[in-house]
Amino acid sequence: MSTDGAFPAGSPASVSLVGSTGSIGTQTIDVVEQCPDQFRVVALGAHRSVEMLADQARRLRPDTVAIGDPECAPALARLLPPGIDVEVGTEGLAAIATLADVAVNGIVGFAGLTVTLAALEAGRRLALANKESIIAGAPIVQRARSTPGAEIIPVDSEHCALHQCLRAGGSGDVRRLLLTASGGPFRGRTKEELAAVDVAEALEHPTWTMGPKITVDSSTLMNKGLEVIEAHELFGVPYDAIDVVVHPQSIIHSMVEFTDGAVVAQLSLPDMRLPIGYALAYPGRLPTAFGAIDWTRLATLEFEEPDRTLFPCLDLAYRAGRLGDLAPAWLNAANEVAVAAFLAGRIRWVAIAEVVEGTLDRYDVRAPSPAADGPVDPWTVEDVLDADATARRLAESVVVGCEAAA
Repeated sequence: MSTDGAFPAGSPASVSLVGSTGSIGTQTIDVVEQCPDQFRVVALGAHRSVEMLADQARRLRPDTVAIGDPECAPALARLLPPGIDVEVGTEGLAAIATLADVAVNGIVGFAGLTVTLAALEAGRRLALANKESIIAGAPIVQRARSTPGAEIIPVDSEHCALHQCLRAGGSGDVRRLLLTASGGPFRGRTKEELAAVDVAEALEHPTWTMGPKITVDSSTLMNKGLEVIEAHELFGVPYDAIDVVVHPQSIIHSMVEFTDGAVVAQLSLPDMRLPIGYALAYPGRLPTAFGAIDWTRLATLEFEEPDRTLFPCLDLAYRAGRLGDLAPAWLNAANEVAVAAFLAGRIRWVAIAEVVEGTLDRYDVRAPSPAADGPVDPWTVEDVLDADATARRLAESVVVGCEAAA
């Protein structure tokens, strides 16, 4: 890779796609197949979707395929064309992230941390769709970003929009970042109505098609809260200079306000292939347009304040971010436990925030102790894993309490 982030001319950029069978993965493949002269997938990875992964491998002919669940490896090997190497387990998924010019991390949840670290520590470009890894593992991910050649290009539509808008000025020119939110499926609901919502309603997002976990996060505004922490970690902007505004049309994906009052926004129709393509092609642009707007048909752009009383997860995320250290890891772990319990029918939708708050209230992680020679020891992966495991145990106990109270 050249010093300006561009890949060598004359041959397609190689792509490693981890989480290839999920929403981000399948849309990445769509982008690659529409731009065959620009990109070649050299590695694919998924956790358990054997038949879909094998089908992708037959279409794309990568050099290597990884399966996260070791028990699925024999079945996958039988379905693959000859000549494709197979990597197995969490280590296998992380390994393939080091094999290409750009690694796409489309894994859902905290499980994506090892992939993020592997790509960055190998000095690769990371097209990051797994916000949880940079949130929960912030101290160690930031250290890995200092590896020569390593860079993160965000795939989340909001952070990709900010990345594009920030190219309009220097870091010292930024007054604030404005993250837009659709408001989710429950915008405008009353407290009484929210107490009665079910899983099917929470999975009906008004503008985006996403997996169940992120869709529920959108309904609670936790997804936006996690994005606030992610924006702080990606761009180094203080929390007091990161705001959230509800924009139901999801046409403006985020904005940057500069010190002279100018606001730069990125607009497009909702289409995740645009940020995916941006991350793959950066610093250039794809020749194929995704999410193009027909300006003769765009009638209204609305904005409003988020309701922080009915959607407390947003402020819980700000609280965890300001606590710093491994508090965001606790927040993320508690939320994953709470969302899983809601999807399983164990708790009500309104209890998701209760579980997260009850867990965060018990946050107690000691900072690394000073070493004998004076400097403070850095956080380790083990510290992050321990914090995650502790928070999950506490969150589960809060879930059990919510079940008993129901």
